[in-house]
Amino acid sequence: MSETKIKGEVRDAVILLSGGMDSMVCAGLAREAGYRINALTIDYNQRHRCELDSANTIARHLDVCRHIVLPLDLRAFGGSALTDDIAVPKDGVGDDIPVTYVPGRNLIFLSLTLAWAEALDARDIFIGVNALDYSGYPDCRPEFISAFADLANLATKAGALGQEFTIHAPLQHYSKAQIVREADRLGLPSSFSWSCYEPSEEGLACGLCDSCRLRKSGFEQAGLVDETIYAA
Repeated sequence: MSETKIKGEVRDAVILLSGGMDSMVCAGLAREAGYRINALTIDYNQRHRCELDSANTIARHLDVCRHIVLPLDLRAFGGSALTDDIAVPKDGVGDDIPVTYVPGRNLIFLSLTLAWAEALDARDIFIGVNALDYSGYPDCRPEFISAFADLANLATKAGALGQEFTIHAPLQHYSKAQIVREADRLGLPSSFSWSCYEPSEEGLACGLCDSCRLRKSGFEQAGLVDETIYAA
C-alpha cells in the first residue's frame, strides 16, 4: 500500500469510526489513500450498542495505528430515540428530521476528533457523512462540513499558526448503493458493519428502522448481497 507522506513522513489522519457502513467505507478510503489511520469511536451510551463491537472489528481489520473508544454519556441529555425512552420509528423513511436525530452529535464528535488530531499533529480528519441517502439529519449536510472546517481553523493553535485542517467527507454525494459498491471494491465485508437503530433481543437487525431500510435499499440497488441477518 502506498502511503501519503509530507516531508518524508507518513501523514496521520483521524477517522470518526462509528461502526456503520459509511464510516467503514470512509476509513477504507483513507487507508487506500495511504494515510496512517487513527480511529475514534464515541461510546455515547446509545441504545444500539452493537455498532461499538462493529467499530472494533473494522479497526482490527484495517490494522489502524490506534483506536480510541471514548465514553461520552449523551443519554444524560436525552432528546433522541437513540439516547432516550422514545420509540424508534418503524414505518418508513419520511421527509422530516426524525426523532433518531441526536442533538449536536456530529458537531460534538467532530470537535473531539479535531482535538485528537491536533494533539497528534495530524491535519486530516475523515467523516463518513452522506447528504443523499440519509435520514434528513442537518449535521450530515455539506454546508455543515464546510462550516466546521472553517471553525476548526479558527478554534485551534494549529489553525492560528497557518497549519490548516482538512475535513474529508468522501461519501458526501454518494448514494447508499455507491457506498455499498465501494465497500465491496475495498474488500470490506458487509458483516463487519452495523446499521440498525434497535436490534432485537436476539441481537438481530430489526429490518424496519430508517437505517435498516436505507441499508437494504442500498444493497438491492447495488445488486449485492447483504450479510446482515434481519428480524423482519
